[in-house]
Amino acid sequence: MVNDMKDKLLHTPEGVRDIYGNECAVRLMLQKKLHQVLKLYGFRDIQTPSFEFFDIFSRERGTVASKDMYKLFDKEGNTMVLRPDITPSIARCVAKYYKDEELPIRLSYIGNTYINSTAYQGKLKEVTQLGAELINDDSIEADAEMLAITIECLLQSGLKEFQLEIGNADFFRSLTLEAGFDNEEDVYKLRELIENKNMFGVEEIVMTKDINDELKQIFLKLPELFGSIDILNHGKTLTNNPRALSAIDRLEKLYDIMIEYGYEKYISFDLAMLSKYDYYTGIIFKAYTYKTGEAIATGGRYDNLVGQFGKDCPSIGLALVIDNLMLALSRQNLLPSIDASDTLILYSKKYRKQAINLATYFRKEGNNVALQMSGDIKEERLVDYIPYMKQMNIGGLLYINNDNDIILMDASKGDRQVVNINNLMESV
Repeated sequence: MVNDMKDKLLHTPEGVRDIYGNECAVRLMLQKKLHQVLKLYGFRDIQTPSFEFFDIFSRERGTVASKDMYKLFDKEGNTMVLRPDITPSIARCVAKYYKDEELPIRLSYIGNTYINSTAYQGKLKEVTQLGAELINDDSIEADAEMLAITIECLLQSGLKEFQLEIGNADFFRSLTLEAGFDNEEDVYKLRELIENKNMFGVEEIVMTKDINDELKQIFLKLPELFGSIDILNHGKTLTNNPRALSAIDRLEKLYDIMIEYGYEKYISFDLAMLSKYDYYTGIIFKAYTYKTGEAIATGGRYDNLVGQFGKDCPSIGLALVIDNLMLALSRQNLLPSIDASDTLILYSKKYRKQAINLATYFRKEGNNVALQMSGDIKEERLVDYIPYMKQMNIGGLLYINNDNDIILMDASKGDRQVVNINNLMESV
């Protein structure tokens, strides 16, 4: 019974996982590279708490449903939640710390989000997002910049083939207003059916409404309105709704700017694109690639969200989902390799001071060094350390067992050589 309990403690809860070894090293390297892209575009870091008051993420904000949040209580009885989404936290910070700033604000972040969803087996409940938010800019140029950053990040990650699908949340919203959908639950259900391309479900809910046949046909065709730039021209033939046409016009102008960036080949459009986040007001986008069904990047314009915290200002953001991106890179055999750059210094107790001095010297030169005391080891037995060195990403071993010489061994081949300690320090 005790052993069973110990075995159980070795496992993580459903939806979370340990990240270690080479995977962790690659992941950190990827995050650093993507973070550098955001810095090059002028974005600067902000950090927000992992848990906040429940009201920051309430349904009125248009974020995750209450049932999908991890809730806890502080000593005063306040309901807290592990953040399911970072954007509302950024919006709160902007309203608090940049309330009077009217010029563009560029903020970037990296952090984990937590969603208590059991949608299907194997879906992670804790994911890492690296993102950027551009505040106080409602221009199409700002939309284009965020798309360009997303594409640049995906290219820098090593992906060669991917597609950035773009929609406009205002297109769907204008049609539901025209149709007189005043029941929030009906709108939510319709959104879900359209997002899942469930044409039969869309037909069932639309046919129960007292709307004209032309508008009914638009809703029925929505799941089919995705593809190249030509789909926007087709969309304009389906409606005379000024607001819907304006939404399409913005997408067309956005495409022209993406041509100027030289990124048009990565762009496609989806007029039925919606999001689980209801705070999006304009363009929304999702990036996909081969061998993973989940989006590797998401984002969109949310011009009303910050205003809910006290500062009326337009905003647009993007989020790269590191876990999905890592999975895609792995399945496409595009994960970068990590050089075994660490060095292990072994020493017998008699030569501890020499080992410490040598390690200190190497570290001052910027080399990674691990110290380990051992008993006297015969030179031919040093190869027994090779499996350990490979597992720990150690490229080379130095063994000190006399006053003058050091034995060097390469982890990849097991080759050994003897060098003078003074000559070695001079060569570094």
